[in-house]
Amino acid sequence: MENNERKRVVIDYVGPQVDCGRFPIKRAVGETITVIAHAFVDGHDQIQVELLYRKSEHQEWTIGAMAYQVNDEWSGSFAVAELGRYSYTVRAWVDAFGTWQSDLRKKREAEQDVAVELKSGGTLLRQTAATAAPADARKLNDWALLLEAPAKVEHAAALASGPELTEIMQKYPDRAFATTYHTELAVTVDRPKAVFSTWYELFPRSFGRPGEYGTFRDCERLLPDIAAMGFDVLYLPPVHPIGQTHRKGRNNSTSVTPADPGSPWAIGSALGGHKAIHPQLGSFEDFQHLVKTAAECGLETALDLAFQASPDHPYVKEHPEWFRWRPDGTVQFAENPPKKYEDILPLNFETEHWRELGEELKSIVLFWMDQGIRLFRVDNPHTKPFRFWQWLIGEVRQKHPEVIFLSEAFTRPKVMLYLAKIGFNQSYTYFTWRNTKWELEPYIRELTQTEIGEYMRPNFWPNTPDILPQYLQFGGRPAFIIRLILAATLSASYGIYGPAYELGVTEALEGREEYLNSEKHEIKPWDWNAPGNLRPIIARVNRIRRQNPALQSTRNIELYPIDNEAMLCYGKTTPDKSNIIITVVNIDPHHRQSGWLRLPLDRLEIDPRTPFLAHDLLTDDRYIWQGEVNYVELDPRVMPAHILHVQKRLRRETDFDYFM
Repeated sequence: MENNERKRVVIDYVGPQVDCGRFPIKRAVGETITVIAHAFVDGHDQIQVELLYRKSEHQEWTIGAMAYQVNDEWSGSFAVAELGRYSYTVRAWVDAFGTWQSDLRKKREAEQDVAVELKSGGTLLRQTAATAAPADARKLNDWALLLEAPAKVEHAAALASGPELTEIMQKYPDRAFATTYHTELAVTVDRPKAVFSTWYELFPRSFGRPGEYGTFRDCERLLPDIAAMGFDVLYLPPVHPIGQTHRKGRNNSTSVTPADPGSPWAIGSALGGHKAIHPQLGSFEDFQHLVKTAAECGLETALDLAFQASPDHPYVKEHPEWFRWRPDGTVQFAENPPKKYEDILPLNFETEHWRELGEELKSIVLFWMDQGIRLFRVDNPHTKPFRFWQWLIGEVRQKHPEVIFLSEAFTRPKVMLYLAKIGFNQSYTYFTWRNTKWELEPYIRELTQTEIGEYMRPNFWPNTPDILPQYLQFGGRPAFIIRLILAATLSASYGIYGPAYELGVTEALEGREEYLNSEKHEIKPWDWNAPGNLRPIIARVNRIRRQNPALQSTRNIELYPIDNEAMLCYGKTTPDKSNIIITVVNIDPHHRQSGWLRLPLDRLEIDPRTPFLAHDLLTDDRYIWQGEVNYVELDPRVMPAHILHVQKRLRRETDFDYFM
């Protein structure tokens, strides 16, 4: 038989993997990947299984041990310490020495003669000695003599199973007939912000002095307040010149006045395109100053990346081959019937000049990277070819793995997932429309407890400039608090569309989930200090997120049962259970709700016989709980949620002070 036919170990599965290894899983620097392998051999021989991993540009594998779990399943883990891409796979072989030790032990326990087995062991030791270091080889040959001609069988058997012999033999495994899993799997490693981030979206043009167009310099006045609310990403809509042709007026109207500023997504005019700045916003120097000042406040600036053009964009004249022309000599504008976007022209990715188009679009990303941008929120990526995005993201991240792309694709489920598979580091989700318990719980399980959790990182947004959900329209102030807390504690990354959220704006177009008098089409003066604004609660929630590592991951969520369909209960913990957060939310914004929740004390490593402290980080209230079943009651007019930090053991000299 050839060597391949003599490889007896079968490795049937290695995971995590996405689409049989076609796409990488995702992790961030510092995270640990637990690898599972299904490995077995015919008969009763022992096997050894090991994990192989390396940075993809390295040639040599790092080898890690895998431990047997149950039912021919093995597990091992490795940490990722650098940005970029890692590869991993599994190797296994029949462990002749381990099998010999096991058989010898069984025969000894059955009080059978083991003279032949001891001699066989001597042969194994001599074979290994031939490949061992000199000092180890001498020991192995000496021990082989003792096994082959033992003075006492008991002494030889003890030697055979002794730790020193076992340790030396394990240093020189015989992998001659080792099986390696047929696929090298991959993991994309991002910086931590790809996992944990808090986004704030605003339109700079709305923050000028009364009657004036807001500038980047005006925007800088807001940065300390945004940072004080606990956000770490400042997200700006497109900052480019806006077209005049078919410019939209208030509420997306085709009736336009000279005062209408147009939609920032109608990119391009005689003043320039995607590599230009709207002159009323300021200069490139002003933009770079904003990015620098934001960073000093702890805010990273994210820029909208919208690959489309207004009819006035220089591309239309300079590169007409990049657009789809109709028989009447006009360019096909963007539309999603019944919606029409006459002020926006989509690019034609089927053009014969697709290569030149792709290179130009890549150059836009690189251009803004030169201005200090490493976060891009990508507008409607599902309307451009998947292969284009896979190429573009791969090209950019090959040299700049710190760049993060957020996919804004409210579209069909499989399309959203595929965009995540091909490289987008974060994704908008359907959270915006998941309001009831029967909607939220299955969706959370899908995002975190299936293969999806290996490659799609959700970024939860309760509103956007395009979307004012009915839940917010009719739920009042409690609805805004409920959705904020859900977004911030279910997902490690979330964002809000600026002042409209903290001011609780509810005015919508009749029968639509769209803002009335949308800021997309007009400059809106905002009074951040208006009575009843949500800034204090937003700041508190974000501070809780920063102070509790359990909330800085999404995949660690566990749903807990609670006997009320209007209430949601879930927990997050750090791997060592040093930080335990339990969140309970009344998702009915109109009525008080109560229920009995059930906690998995064994998984939380809480002794059911011992009381523990549940400290509500939202209100600073404290509750003494004991056992797995506990009662909660929440009035949305007071506070619709608990975010409970669990202290397993009470320090009685301090924790009972509030009873005194």
